[in-house]
Amino acid sequence: MSEQKAVKELPACPVETTLTLIGDKWKVLILRDLMTGTKRFGELKKSVGHVSQKVLTAQLRAMEESGLLTRKVYAEVPPRVEYSLTELGQSLRPILDAMQIWGEGYKASLS
Repeated sequence: MSEQKAVKELPACPVETTLTLIGDKWKVLILRDLMTGTKRFGELKKSVGHVSQKVLTAQLRAMEESGLLTRKVYAEVPPRVEYSLTELGQSLRPILDAMQIWGEGYKASLS
C-alpha cells in the first residue's frame, strides 16, 4: 500500500487515527511488552495473556503493516521469529506511560 493511499484511508481526527492504530486491547498489550525490547512469538503469547494464536498473529501483522513493529525471521530449524518496535512504535511510549499512570491513579481512588 502506498503512503499516500494509507494517509487517505485514515480518519481525519488525529485521536481517531491513534485509536485505529492501537485501539485494540491486544495491540496495547503487545506495545507494552515490546517497550522493554525484542520478543519472540511465544514470549508475547505468554506475556499478553489469554489471546489465541490466530488473534495474536493477526494483530502482529496489522501492527507490522502500519509500521509500529518489525518482524525478523531467522533461517533456522525450527524457525525463529522475533518482533521489535520501530522508532514509530517507540514513539508511543508517552501514551502508554500516561495510561499506566492514569490506571494506577484510578485503582488507588477505588481503595
